[in-house]
Amino acid sequence: MNAQTHSSKEIVRQARRRRTFAVISHPDAGKSTLTEALALHARVIGQAGAVHGKAGRRSTVSDWMKMEQDRGISISSAALQFEYRDCVINLIDTPGHADFSEDTYRVLSAVDCTVMLVDAAKGLEAQTMKLFEVCRHRNLPIITVINKWDRPGLDALALMDEIVDRTGMVPTPLTWPVGQSGDFRGVLDRASGAYTKFSRTDGGATIAGEEALDPASAAELEGEAWTTAQDESELLDMEGQNHDEARFLAGETTPVMFASAVLNFGVHRLLDTLVDIAPPAEARLDVAGQRRPVDSPFSGFVFKVQAGMDSHHRDRLAYVRVCSGVFERGMVVTHAQSGKPFATKYAQQVFGRDRESVDEAFPGDVVGLVNASALRVGDSLYLDEKVEYPPIPTFSPEHFMVIRAKDSSKYKQFRRGIDQLDHEGVVQVLRSDLRGDQAPVLGAVGPMQFEVAEDRMVNEFNAPCSLERLGFSLARRTVPDAVPTLARERSVEVLSRSDGELLALFSDRWRLAGVEREHPDLVLEPLVVS
Repeated sequence: MNAQTHSSKEIVRQARRRRTFAVISHPDAGKSTLTEALALHARVIGQAGAVHGKAGRRSTVSDWMKMEQDRGISISSAALQFEYRDCVINLIDTPGHADFSEDTYRVLSAVDCTVMLVDAAKGLEAQTMKLFEVCRHRNLPIITVINKWDRPGLDALALMDEIVDRTGMVPTPLTWPVGQSGDFRGVLDRASGAYTKFSRTDGGATIAGEEALDPASAAELEGEAWTTAQDESELLDMEGQNHDEARFLAGETTPVMFASAVLNFGVHRLLDTLVDIAPPAEARLDVAGQRRPVDSPFSGFVFKVQAGMDSHHRDRLAYVRVCSGVFERGMVVTHAQSGKPFATKYAQQVFGRDRESVDEAFPGDVVGLVNASALRVGDSLYLDEKVEYPPIPTFSPEHFMVIRAKDSSKYKQFRRGIDQLDHEGVVQVLRSDLRGDQAPVLGAVGPMQFEVAEDRMVNEFNAPCSLERLGFSLARRTVPDAVPTLARERSVEVLSRSDGELLALFSDRWRLAGVEREHPDLVLEPLVVS
């Protein structure tokens, strides 16, 4: 089962067909709604759901955790694969809340392109900018979608100026809105000059009607709104804001489209754009800085570990991005970190709670390996030719809480739950001899991570617990020789992370500055995402 059964030519062909991307946005910009709309237009689902849907509309398929449905946010990540035109689309959904930015970063390590979703009324918000910086750091091409154009919002040209001013990228709109924000009639195709008129459907639950019109017919139908769109498009022409594929792939420009995900306006065009201009799966850099060709024997890396997805499936799922070769269910691969064999008896595609067995997968695809207790985020797997991909860095925690079991008779469940949450990277688990295993410290990028941890401890592991906030706000990496000195400092505590790193916790940056001033030779390194 370990022999590669496809020719190199076929593997390269399949890799060229793949479009693997994620949607990034500030919370409430409409990311989950867009995910559903894309699935609807690709005929993957028959009716779109909405997180805050009206009566009769379903909950969003990708948001399965009860907390997600209650709050209307995305916490976990899901991977959806479907065919569109002659391509295979791999949409990796991401957490939609700033408190889960570390999980989003992991997802962005597994994609080849991103769609930056911008709320037409709010422009580029804080979380969008934070995620943009991650994309820039990873050299990911970015397609921008101005969402919610059906609602009152900012001026279209002003939004283009904001993109230039705040990202440094040149926006190159592929479509331009006909009708100001709040009066979304359709879009002008800037390449052809044609008009696509949109028609509303009941609640936006089904695919919106589109009518193609030539410029003369558009002018007769829409009047001043069409003339304004043409004039503004000509202004963009004069500024040279037209799509250039090489500059887009280099991260210098961002193609822009206007849409309303909740009404399914402009979503079809986004799918076409992904097929037409988004990069396919290509050779990836390993830890040595060498590119592993896509037709090499199978390799991939784990970018997410998830358990507790469904009470009917008491398993642990590791999401693996296929980087080279062909994944075949049942193959025995090597776990790069341990050197041990790993059998892939059960492999699935997972979107929300929906599961489907996977028999084979090509570069760019994502597979979920079941009962993958040996795998952690950032681990590499390979067949035949050894390869290890760069590890996925850990964010610096900014919030800290002590967690304790409320019921001593359930300490075994408590320990199992803490170990599982640590394994998945839901929170960082920190320990010390002073505190003992009964009172570990949880470190998080955002406070909501603690709520997820507590909810899962109670409902998944039957281990009621109490959380007590600690007065620390930043961490620095240190070494054993520094521990005795740091132990004598007030408002400082040194704890050990499960990966073996020693973290020194400080109450605030002034306390850190004071310690550094008094002990300039101490090793206190920032936990920087690289």
